Amino acid sequence: MPEQDSAKKELFETMPIPSAVSRMCVPMVVTSLVTVVYNMADTYFVGLLGDPVQSAAVTLAYPVVLAFNAMNNLFGVGSSSLVSRSLGQGNTEQARNASAFGFWGAVFGGLLYSLVCTVFQAPLLGLLGADASTRQATMEYMYWVVTWGAAPTILNVVQGQLVRSEGSAVHASIGTMSGCILNIVLDPIFILPWGLNMGAAGAGLATFISNCVACLYFIVLAWTKHGRTVVSMDLRRLRHMPPAVMKNVLAVGVPAAIQNLLNVVGNTILNNFTAAYGSVAVAAMGVSTRLIQIAQQISMGIAQGAMPLISYNYASRDYRRMKGIIRFDMMVDLAAMAAMTAGYWIFAGPLVRLFLNNTEVVAYGSVFLRGACLAIPFLAVDFTCVFTFQSVGMGGTTLVLALCRKLLLEIPLLFALNWAFPLYGLPYAQPVTEVVLALLGLALLRRVLREKGA
Repeated sequence: MPEQDSAKKELFETMPIPSAVSRMCVPMVVTSLVTVVYNMADTYFVGLLGDPVQSAAVTLAYPVVLAFNAMNNLFGVGSSSLVSRSLGQGNTEQARNASAFGFWGAVFGGLLYSLVCTVFQAPLLGLLGADASTRQATMEYMYWVVTWGAAPTILNVVQGQLVRSEGSAVHASIGTMSGCILNIVLDPIFILPWGLNMGAAGAGLATFISNCVACLYFIVLAWTKHGRTVVSMDLRRLRHMPPAVMKNVLAVGVPAAIQNLLNVVGNTILNNFTAAYGSVAVAAMGVSTRLIQIAQQISMGIAQGAMPLISYNYASRDYRRMKGIIRFDMMVDLAAMAAMTAGYWIFAGPLVRLFLNNTEVVAYGSVFLRGACLAIPFLAVDFTCVFTFQSVGMGGTTLVLALCRKLLLEIPLLFALNWAFPLYGLPYAQPVTEVVLALLGLALLRRVLREKGA
């Protein structure tokens, strides 16, 4: 490992589990909270315009932005998992190769994604559910967020994951939050009438600029810590990249990417079903979805923050400590999500009104939010299981869970519930899905721990 070995060795190997988990998860949760505000900023400030068409544009484009996570996971989750496991084995050269593969994979993958979405924009807008009233606004928003913004957005997330994988949780959080905070500052300036009055397009431009700034922070950080970090941006490493490194990164990254692509499919189907009931219903579903994402981001922050600890101890064969970390992390996550579920159920109306003060939107959104929030406690269990499997390199298991979640459960449930309870049945697809996945995930996790004697 690089310099500062003793502090990192203590963090990974001997620090009391609550302290170690807190050290890694608190910065991640803070980052997640800032990211939540950042993700909600577009919805909030566009909502201040009082135009459901502009709000619907942000919602309709969301599946394309959500697909960024496929690239994030392909290169970020896959490479960061291998970095932590390599450090647990004392193999710093492999860790550097893995980080270089993740960094340049994010760059080239982001550019390719941007090119494909731009070339096929017309049919893509149709698939997203944009109609004559929402097409122009959706296209303007996507111009900045996707055409220009795909590469920096993806690279920003991947860089944060790589920095966190070697135990530098604070630096990872600072980098990510710098972009988030800048986006929140720029949004009202670009969106609202007293500023540039760009509407949804202004939200996209603010997002593009903020992610470029965050990428710059991570690049400067890597340069200044040269020799004291395993995070590498050395393009020359790609020429002699060991096949084993690429195989290990992709073994975890590909299933994680497929999982996110399936999320995009599910979200697109949800938006298309909702679009049949008009832009007001789409805007309401969009607000409800963004509110649920607050809980998802916090839950993911708690679960994902522990990933380097789990990976390291798995690789160093300290299975008892690994089990303790998983158990503590899950209990904290579960308690936080139970509290959020209660808050969403009680304050559904005021929360929706906070983002779009429209009587019809609030009426729809309150019902949507109360149904969808029932899934939140089970997210804590699901995320802990999935991120544990990713931490130890069990990409095949995460793929099975992803296929079960979307193809066997959520997507068929969207069709069935919309048929049985038009529109109002849609939010309940996720709770039913998460309950089943929580039970399946726990069964698989218990088997893994039992095999390791933990």
